[in-house]
Amino acid sequence: MGMSVTISAATEQDAEQIFRLQYLCFQSEAALYGNYRIAPLVQTLDSVREEVAADLVFVARLGDEIVGSVHGRSTEDAAAAIGKLCVHPRLQGHGIGARLLRAAESALADERGARMFRLHAGHRSESNLQLYSKVGYQRVGTSRGADGVPMIVLEKTADSYAATTTSGRSPSVTPCGPCAASTAR
Repeated sequence: MGMSVTISAATEQDAEQIFRLQYLCFQSEAALYGNYRIAPLVQTLDSVREEVAADLVFVARLGDEIVGSVHGRSTEDAAAAIGKLCVHPRLQGHGIGARLLRAAESALADERGARMFRLHAGHRSESNLQLYSKVGYQRVGTSRGADGVPMIVLEKTADSYAATTTSGRSPSVTPCGPCAASTAR
């Protein structure tokens, strides 16, 4: 018997679980780059609390457990920055990351007037880059993170977001629905 993964706005009470989840999920990114000083690994709990209070933060819940999160905030150029997308390793590949992205995009467009969504992914993070491409993001440039990691900059217009959600979901993304947690490895 499976449980459904639900997506909702994060609350102040979620900050500690988000903090622990980020630390767990970004270990593989750190290993990929040989750099354990990447932002999600050195962020403080107080800083996560501040983000939950100021930004649009969404979580994926499996029962009482937070199994995914994403952060979104408005930028001065009518764009929105989306970051720190993470899904618990045992539940990756079930569409939870795409659902979190859609929740952030929807709120950023509807509540904050974003016309463009922008995110950064490490240049070696192929699975992340594949997900972002699958949900409509296009590579537009490169940058270097504060931690020195070379990044790919990706963008998606709010118009392209609206086109993929007229039916309620992107045609290229399978929703998690009843979660197959019992089959996750």
